Amino acid sequence: MKNLIIKNAFMNAVMTIGYIVIVSLFLFYVPKSFDSAGDNVILVPILMLSLLVFSVAIVGVSIFGRPIIWYLDGKRTEAVHLLAYTLGIFFIIAILLFLTLFFIL
Repeated sequence: MKNLIIKNAFMNAVMTIGYIVIVSLFLFYVPKSFDSAGDNVILVPILMLSLLVFSVAIVGVSIFGRPIIWYLDGKRTEAVHLLAYTLGIFFIIAILLFLTLFFIL
């Protein structure tokens, strides 16, 4: 069971990082393709808040979804371990990305 928890935690963390990369690429490249004349200025905060809410929902489901289901099914220790492993692996990946940025750039 522990191998399954670690495998699920790793997949949750990698999928979350992948989603963050996709959103970051979107935020980096899309503004470059539009003319910044300022015609639709009010739409920018609306779109950004919508993206924020959507992102919180996606990341919330990918990190907390399965642990909540397991917890409600009575697998309390497995749910806590899955959440802890997921957050730990996510933290390690984030630190590695930060170190990569720090030492390469």
